[in-house]
Amino acid sequence: MPIINPEILAWARQTAGLPLDDAARKIGFRDAKGRTAIDRLAALEAGAEPPSRAVLLKMAKQYRRPLLAFYLSHPPGRGDRGQDFRTLPNAIDPSADAIVDALIRDIRARQQMVRSALEDDEPATLPFIASKGMTDGVATVAADIKTALRFDLRIFRQQKTPDAAFSFLRDSVENLGIFVLLIGNLGSHHSAIEPEIFRGFALADPIAPFVVVNDQDAKAAWSFTLLHEVAHLWLGETGISGGKSAQAIERFCNEVASELLLPTTDINAQDWNSVANDFEELQAKITRFARPLNLSYSLVAYRLYRSELIDQEMWEKCRKHFRDMWRKQRASAREQAKENDSDGPSYYVVRRHRLGRALLSFVREQMDDGNLTPTKAAKILGVKPRTVSPLLQGSEQEFNRANL
Repeated sequence: MPIINPEILAWARQTAGLPLDDAARKIGFRDAKGRTAIDRLAALEAGAEPPSRAVLLKMAKQYRRPLLAFYLSHPPGRGDRGQDFRTLPNAIDPSADAIVDALIRDIRARQQMVRSALEDDEPATLPFIASKGMTDGVATVAADIKTALRFDLRIFRQQKTPDAAFSFLRDSVENLGIFVLLIGNLGSHHSAIEPEIFRGFALADPIAPFVVVNDQDAKAAWSFTLLHEVAHLWLGETGISGGKSAQAIERFCNEVASELLLPTTDINAQDWNSVANDFEELQAKITRFARPLNLSYSLVAYRLYRSELIDQEMWEKCRKHFRDMWRKQRASAREQAKENDSDGPSYYVVRRHRLGRALLSFVREQMDDGNLTPTKAAKILGVKPRTVSPLLQGSEQEFNRANL
């Protein structure tokens, strides 16, 4: 058996975002013969003993790496995220960013499989990818996106909930050939990624563009993130976005998304001057204004700041207040669900919602044509092969009901 470089074992675990104790548990190590499970894994990573092939197979599965990666002579560099547009908090946990790397690797692998299948049909490239630049200006890019999407803001605002409004917008985006996924972890709540670290990802491919929205964020923020990432596609920029936006391109995409969801005319139609310097009155007015429009409170505050109706200090105070308020509401909802022993929607309903109509329809059509095996379909969908059939069957029924 080839010699395994122990540095590879540590690299694979760390880039999967797993501390030693979690990794040891996932691999299946147990305390035995006077050694703890953590000691056993640490010994492998220190080179004190070689890993068996069975252990390597378990590591490959839990660390989300191909088995061949463990036979590399040395750890490779960081995977290609595209541009990193984020301004990260100073106290970021390195393991959290490692989870982001693992997520981006997974998305890129799935996108490549979709692109490969599409290329067999010799598709035309999508004309809107990299069709604009920042020199065109916010208004021009926003207008072009609105026209392409046939986006009707009135209908968006008429939706009963922010989630329904997002679904309406998502359908318009996916109709252009863009795959939109809701992903905020690696398949378990233990690997959930906070929006400050990762809010969205755009893969500006001219054949199979992907957009990922972090579903750990507030639902009212999803539509803004989606349009922000769509703006990246229009600029032809692949990359990852976070909670804060110090880079010029991030501010530009924020402005585009803001103009689409909350045009300047709507902001100017309200009297904000009377509450601009009173935090309590301001946040109350923002809340009353945003809720019926299916907008996030932070978006309204951001628009007020960019329109110079409030200063930066007030904007930052509002942003923190609304973020803290949402965190409390999220924690309360989770506790209430535990107390009520509520299972919530079924696995398949949740999974379909995260994957989106476009990807599910693509996989179903490719399988019907004999171009995809269940195993490959499972990899594209990020599920186990045995769940592919019920997942697709249920999605077809849901889509048919939606079209009645």
